[in-house]
Amino acid sequence: MYRKPHLDLLCCFLYSYHMTFNFYNTLGREKQVFKPLREGKVSFYGCGPTVYNYAHIGNLRAYVLHDILVRSLRRAGYDVNHVMNITDVGHLSDDADDGDDKMVKSASERGKTVLEIADFYTKAFFNDTDRMNITRPNVVCKATEHIGEMIALIERIEKNGFTYSSGGNLYFDISKFPSYGELALLQLDELKAGARIEQDENKRNAFDFVLWFTKSKFENQALVWDSPWGRGYPGWHIECSAMSMKYLGENFDIHAGGIDHIPIHHTNEIAQSEAATGKKPWVSYWLHNEFLVINKSKVSKSKGNFLTLQALIDEGHDPLDYRYFLLGGHYRSQIQFSMESLKGAGNARKSLIDKIKSKFSQADIAEAGRLEIGTGIRSAEYTSYIEGFDKAIEDDLNTPRALAELWGLLKDAPASPEALAAVYDMDRVLGLKLEEAVTKSADGVNEKFAREIEELIAKRAEAKKAKDFAAADNIRQTLKDRGIILEDNPAGTTWKLG
Repeated sequence: MYRKPHLDLLCCFLYSYHMTFNFYNTLGREKQVFKPLREGKVSFYGCGPTVYNYAHIGNLRAYVLHDILVRSLRRAGYDVNHVMNITDVGHLSDDADDGDDKMVKSASERGKTVLEIADFYTKAFFNDTDRMNITRPNVVCKATEHIGEMIALIERIEKNGFTYSSGGNLYFDISKFPSYGELALLQLDELKAGARIEQDENKRNAFDFVLWFTKSKFENQALVWDSPWGRGYPGWHIECSAMSMKYLGENFDIHAGGIDHIPIHHTNEIAQSEAATGKKPWVSYWLHNEFLVINKSKVSKSKGNFLTLQALIDEGHDPLDYRYFLLGGHYRSQIQFSMESLKGAGNARKSLIDKIKSKFSQADIAEAGRLEIGTGIRSAEYTSYIEGFDKAIEDDLNTPRALAELWGLLKDAPASPEALAAVYDMDRVLGLKLEEAVTKSADGVNEKFAREIEELIAKRAEAKKAKDFAAADNIRQTLKDRGIILEDNPAGTTWKLG
């Protein structure tokens, strides 16, 4: 049970916890004040992985953005429903309906079934995100488990007159959707066949895209389903529209992903979704993270320059070192990655933990663990840093500035349990596991043990107050047997390792 700090120990005040977020909305190319569709609730869809291979460290940058977004909104009091897809069918090697199915190709190369490949790499993906302390979504939805929803959505699009059949496949006709390309700043009247992608002879326009494939295009597709258009499988783009609508409704607040999704995948999602529902906008805010680059080249599986999280671990780095590295750059800026820069981030993270351990006493650490974080009680000695932190996060999730406020608090604010609780409050967004790190001293006293010690000290004080000195002596001896030495002084009882 948490308890609030005694008011007479602090110069403190109550405040109403209110944060006004300003997010850079790709749809409009400007920072906009965030106003959710439903007061106090946020509906959020983040593009998930296509599970045909391990996630590379560039992929993981997107999920750190999603995590910072969700943590920030929840810390501000919002009830966030976070939905993420798992693509296990239909994603071709080219986002514009060309090439091989990534899942089928991976399964063939590894001598496994598509579903075996999907299961293996889905588990590997979540193992990576867990190690980076990325919060799992409320809903994780697999494409293969939502074929019925996709077919139903395509039927709505067809009924509204936005489709045509050609070569056995069903296509979305972008000429029927005047605002096509708004997200990517494409001009519909300037789009010419073959200008962007290799022309599919079945398409009326090179930018048209497949809603449903049949065996006429890929005769050996591993996973196929019956549909009104023949036995086949869905296009990649329809998956996200159908699953997001199922769990978040026909209009929702935020959609996020990498900038590479803007010109094709997210553009197509908007077109088919709004064509089906007739409601605009389908999504209020679009957030996109920039690329991670190595030697000035985008990290990519196709380029063969990708590193996995496990590769970093094998080099001796903690997964949280990579998280700290990413926090040091704004999500909308490219970050140049190198092992040297990762090492620097790791050293900075370790220095951060060492600074906390050296600044705060064991008593501060034990007491901070009892304080209720985010109750509205703050000291004037450190509140400016919390306010600076809040402003940084409100300003389009500016984690570099937020980190600077954390370091400023540690450098300048007087040590107290409440100041340490403020550090923990900041870490609710940063996700660096600072409380876990500082409650594990080099001597091996973890948080649970420290709290047990404090509870026994409190019981001993009660026994002494009741003049039950035998019980008090028994508690002292019990702790001594466990290697804990008590020291009584006018300010109270402290402990140390014997």
